[in-house]
Amino acid sequence: MTRRRIFGSFIAVGLLACTLTGAAQNKPLDSARDRPFVPVTDEMLWKPNPADWLTWRRTLDSWGFSPLNQINRSNVAQMKMAWSRGMGPGNVQEATPLVYNGVMYLPNPSDLVQALDAKTGDLLWQYQRKLPADLGKFMPVFAINRNLAIYGDKIIDTSADDYVFALDAKTGALAWETKILDYQKGAQQTSGPIIANGKIISGRGCEPEGGPDACVITAHDAVTGKEIWRTRTIPKPGEPGYETWGDVPEDKRIHVGTWMVPSYDPQLNMVYIGTSVTSPAPKYMLAGNDKRYLYHNSTLALNADTGKIEWYYQHLVDHWDLDHPFERLLLETAVAPDPKQVAWINPKVKPGEKRRVITGIPGKTGIVYTLDRRTGEFLWARPTVQQNVIRSIDGATGAVTGNPDVLFTAKGQEKLICPSVNGGKNWPAGAYSPPTNAMYYPLQNMCMEVTTLEPDASLYAVQMQPELAAGTDKVGTVFAISAETGRTLWKYEQRAGILSLVATGGGLIFVGDAIGHFRALDDQTGKVLFDINLGSPVSGYPITFAVSGKQYVAVSTGPSLVAGGVGRLTPELKPGSASQMFVFALP
Repeated sequence: MTRRRIFGSFIAVGLLACTLTGAAQNKPLDSARDRPFVPVTDEMLWKPNPADWLTWRRTLDSWGFSPLNQINRSNVAQMKMAWSRGMGPGNVQEATPLVYNGVMYLPNPSDLVQALDAKTGDLLWQYQRKLPADLGKFMPVFAINRNLAIYGDKIIDTSADDYVFALDAKTGALAWETKILDYQKGAQQTSGPIIANGKIISGRGCEPEGGPDACVITAHDAVTGKEIWRTRTIPKPGEPGYETWGDVPEDKRIHVGTWMVPSYDPQLNMVYIGTSVTSPAPKYMLAGNDKRYLYHNSTLALNADTGKIEWYYQHLVDHWDLDHPFERLLLETAVAPDPKQVAWINPKVKPGEKRRVITGIPGKTGIVYTLDRRTGEFLWARPTVQQNVIRSIDGATGAVTGNPDVLFTAKGQEKLICPSVNGGKNWPAGAYSPPTNAMYYPLQNMCMEVTTLEPDASLYAVQMQPELAAGTDKVGTVFAISAETGRTLWKYEQRAGILSLVATGGGLIFVGDAIGHFRALDDQTGKVLFDINLGSPVSGYPITFAVSGKQYVAVSTGPSLVAGGVGRLTPELKPGSASQMFVFALP
């Protein structure tokens, strides 16, 4: 069975109270080429300068929030394009640029990395990795290059051919590379790494050809590239959790990937990362519907020094390809879930008590889960968009009970499943804003008809036909949800699907969609304050940064799997497909 056939079914640490001008304490020189390069430290990653964007969601707690406020509710309507630049070719474009001291480091598809003057868009250097000619036979969607990391004087990434590598941030020259896996029996490097206390932490998909040994989270020394540890997401014989797969042979235990970017708590020294579904998805094809198959669809909390799993929480035993590998928000908040809107609450929660939590929407179901960050104790959970796969969650234990009415027991069965394989939630990222203590999430109002196939017919052994959720003609929605109470504060809905967003100290939520519109919403009301059509799906992760005291907003367009998937439900909307970086500022 070819990989192409398999993939046929794969459809900041604290708010800085300052203005932009006051934040830029060391005003950079006008030319990016002339600025001295100061090595990036762990402390800088933990508490970045407001002008910079140093990691995937700006801070290692995955907030997707910038305190910059020069562009705000009162003036965002005046925002104009500052510059634009075409990106490298590729069938998938989901980039997050980094910005440090006036230089933008941009991951393009297929391991093309560029350094640009963030003020003008001028090219400073670029690096194009030479990839094996037969790579597409094993990883047909290898073009994905979502994010980079920066540490010391190096730009660090994971490559499509299963290496971790470092580039000189000043010249783009390859400094070192370390092999992680054999790409022919390897893993799809679907996202880049973060840096956790001097360690490069990265997750990945894992291909069936690689078996369970390809399903790993790894840590490498950020200076030398030497591997420090690797942790499997499928337990080995003799390890706790091995028995949860029943009598499935070890080499048939596959595809529990960590597709997305981890979060990191430097005080607890813990890395938090989510996992995907198994292959095949229907569990009657494995050891039965009564098994748990750890650690699929779980949150894992790992000791950053050793890779040891300190705790885990399983969100759902999956039968339909409803992954749970998306961003985890780390924050401190009062916990007072409102039983009028929060379906499942731990009875031991004392309303109003301050807790350090891990929260957000980790999976395609669209369910918000809030857990204690140190122990993994379940605190509360609530649905958002329509879902019919979870029947209940035990508040006292956090144990999830699936809906028996939507389980499969034989080939050819058909079930209506909500949400769809595109979400609910998917890789488009949400954000958290400290001024509002609210999280903002891009979601889709979608369901799907799922039919079981032969176990080896496709990667997940199911056929999926998307459809709109009942009672709406709007595919995309943004939910604003209180991190304290779990209440919906507002919703914004539209016909086209919604993609990633970012929150700012100017009271704005910048959000792109699947047909090319890039908007700014009021973070307190959801009102649209700015709207521009960029022509192609806004599949990149938006960011904001500052150069010489001036704030900019950046986002990229291009094709992506989610944009294509949600677009099937809006055939009258016909976006382009150009991959392009756009940067905006006030006049």
